[in-house]
Amino acid sequence: MDSKKAKWSIKECCYKAKTPAKQLNSASITTTMSEYGKVKVGQLKLKGEKKSHKKHKSKKRKAEDEDGSTSGSKDTDTADHGGWWHCRALHQAKCFGMTGSVAIQLGGLPVYVRALDNGLFTAGAPHDQGDGPSPEEVLTAVPAGDERIAFKSGYNKYLGVDGAGRVVGRADAIGPREMWQPVFQDEQTALLGANDCFLGRDEEDNVVAINQRAGPDQMVVVRSNTIRECDRPKEVPEEERGKLKDVEKNYVKKFQKFQDKRLRINEDGVAELKAARNEGSLHEALLDRRSKMKADRYCK
Repeated sequence: MDSKKAKWSIKECCYKAKTPAKQLNSASITTTMSEYGKVKVGQLKLKGEKKSHKKHKSKKRKAEDEDGSTSGSKDTDTADHGGWWHCRALHQAKCFGMTGSVAIQLGGLPVYVRALDNGLFTAGAPHDQGDGPSPEEVLTAVPAGDERIAFKSGYNKYLGVDGAGRVVGRADAIGPREMWQPVFQDEQTALLGANDCFLGRDEEDNVVAINQRAGPDQMVVVRSNTIRECDRPKEVPEEERGKLKDVEKNYVKKFQKFQDKRLRINEDGVAELKAARNEGSLHEALLDRRSKMKADRYCK
């Protein structure tokens, strides 16, 4: 652009803006151009054009992938241990997880509590991936009341704790010393003995119960190969199939008054429902959430 055209452009700008030419310098022109640079450039939107839902779809797809990966990891864990699945919560223990054949895995490695013929117990040898516990490592779980359990070894003796804190299997019947209380928290498990100490192993790989606090060395995995009848889809109500957010929506549809044809779903997320399901109180939690949203015709 030559100087004449540039001067004409400045005068024209001054005329339209009613600003004296002497007040319009190069700095103001630069400022004006920088203001144009701040304008957000976006896609041309026509009137009546529907809004794209790609972002929402990606989020939904991401959530489904996360749920799928979680269930897939559990299936992989079961396969890695020869079909012995991890009993993760109290309601599973009450169902089928802690009755029948079980194995107590010590920590995260495939090492199980192993019965010896002298009535003592030790940590067994590590297993290869895909292998289940050995016959000497398989116990029989028997309900002992008050959310307690008893374990019988392959020698038909019940596991208890002696005066030195050693885990022994020498009792023919279940007494106070042979009762164990499974403690579930954050998908971790510990076994509390009759001496108020948690099951673990010492430096010589002997199975003992000498620690009153459950640390990493007292974390166990209770595994079972019992068929989980309570988890079969045919026995699960139709409303409770699928992801937790879908379960909540199903119950809202079932009990809500549809005066305005709108679903009132609690927006607090599903973390509360996950915890409730692990504790066996999913229905109570769903009812409380519907009550807060006034989304249940039976709640005032």
